[in-house]
Amino acid sequence: MEIRVLRYFLAVAREGNITRAADVLHVTQPTLSRQLKDLEQELGKKLFIRSSHSVFLTDEGMLLRNRAEEIVNMVDKLEAEFSSMEETIGGDVYIGGGETEAMKHIARVAKDVQVRYPNIRYHLYSGNEEDITERLDKGLLDFGILIQPADISKYNYLNMPAKDVWGVVMRKDSPLALKESIQAGDLLNVPLICSRQAMKQTFSKNEFADWFGEDFHKLNIVTTYNLAYNAAIMVEEGIGYAITLDKIVNTSTASNLCFRPLQPRLESGLNIVWKKHHVLSAAANAFLKELQEEFAHTLN
Repeated sequence: MEIRVLRYFLAVAREGNITRAADVLHVTQPTLSRQLKDLEQELGKKLFIRSSHSVFLTDEGMLLRNRAEEIVNMVDKLEAEFSSMEETIGGDVYIGGGETEAMKHIARVAKDVQVRYPNIRYHLYSGNEEDITERLDKGLLDFGILIQPADISKYNYLNMPAKDVWGVVMRKDSPLALKESIQAGDLLNVPLICSRQAMKQTFSKNEFADWFGEDFHKLNIVTTYNLAYNAAIMVEEGIGYAITLDKIVNTSTASNLCFRPLQPRLESGLNIVWKKHHVLSAAANAFLKELQEEFAHTLN
């Protein structure tokens, strides 16, 4: 199975039409159709359902699309890393993380590196812990930002000079908005929108469950989320109160939402991690060196 053919397959999957895909790829339609048929024969599976004007992916085609995108991305990343192995450091750095104020530290380091090495480009990927670690393990990310508690045993890591504060995002016209902070008892009889990070058991430890106490199982959790943007929309519509981190949802004066911290205060530390025994590109190494210097200075 050739990378070129996988690129052909992905183009057809994106366009939903062989003629348009052929134009994008600058190949003839008969050539593209023959390559697709050869791919189906090679795999022994039907990948497309063809109509007079469109093509649709079968279940096997959807599976191949997911895997092909990973393979092609890896090849593109590898080619970029080899092409950047020159005297002048340049290339791509891939960073993944959740929604957190700690990204400001990453942005400052990235800017400092870019001043010295203007040929370095950054690619950001947003996701929860599972998303980030999966892409790290597959080599699709160089670095990941993980909110504690997280399993970092198989990674090299740096502690970040930041802590995220947990609290509740709510509408400004909500009864709890009158309070300066939120205690466990305030959450017993209201619908809650909780991050899967807050609900997750890690090494038999759940910081939010420990904070809440023995009535944790009585919480009325109506929705879970992995990133806070959609959770904020649910809050605006009156679905419930969102348990989330400070400053990742717009709660400015112009917003209909507000944030109230938990009391007693609940904080989560953060780590930036990268795979053990993984050879980083020259660009990623330059970024890591700056991270180590910056964070060592900030944490001291």
